Amino acid sequence: MLPADFSRLLLELETRVQSRTGRRVRNLDIQLSPDGVVLKGMTRTYYDKQLAQHSIRELLPNVFLNNAIVVA
Repeated sequence: MLPADFSRLLLELETRVQSRTGRRVRNLDIQLSPDGVVLKGMTRTYYDKQLAQHSIRELLPNVFLNNAIVVA
């Protein structure tokens, strides 16, 4: 994947997560690697954590996804 494609994909993922969760995931950090995607951040509900995960799955349905968003 080219750097421009990588940046575009990362921006699209961040936009989807923020839009789908109503920006309720604070300190959102999405890490992309050849091994998969890691979601990090904080939210108040498991529902928002799940919404964030589904946002990624819509665009990358077969990628390994580690949802490390903390619910507090």
